[in-house]
Amino acid sequence: MLTSGTLAALQEFLASWLAHDKSKHGHYFSSRVPKMAAYGALISAPLGHVMIGVLQKLFAGRTSLRAKLLQILASNLIVRRVPPHCQRQLTVQQIAPIQNSVYLASMAVIAGARTWHQIRATVRAGFLPVMKVSWITSPLALAFAQKFLPEQTWVPFFNIIGFCIGTYINTHTKKKRLAALRKKVR
Repeated sequence: MLTSGTLAALQEFLASWLAHDKSKHGHYFSSRVPKMAAYGALISAPLGHVMIGVLQKLFAGRTSLRAKLLQILASNLIVRRVPPHCQRQLTVQQIAPIQNSVYLASMAVIAGARTWHQIRATVRAGFLPVMKVSWITSPLALAFAQKFLPEQTWVPFFNIIGFCIGTYINTHTKKKRLAALRKKVR
């Protein structure tokens, strides 16, 4: 929870800096930073652990090639970035449809959405682009980890990958929002 909260807060701060998204007071450290820390620690980490636990139970004791392929497929469609033969070392290293939907809804609330319609619109607009990034990076990161990294380094590796992807998506979203605000002002 501490790692997830810290990375979420750092990701928000870094994305604000990269997108030049300053608060009302001219700082990159906005009220969103502690809110992101709370999201990472209290929502993302527990949800990820529950989802990983379900996937581990579904594939417990299955080591055949077919089971590994099914686990990779399930991980990309449900839990993402779950190493197929490293079930006991898994922690918070997932982003997938459920996790992405929760992330987008949380970001909408943190950004000021107050109605169900606003939250749903944010999730609908951001879901497919976020999933495309996930579907591209997950198999590549997993293949890299399987080929070049010892299993004990997978958790930090996937945390770094998730941090980079999250920072990219957050920065991109902030830049689009700022561009829309500038266009609206003109």
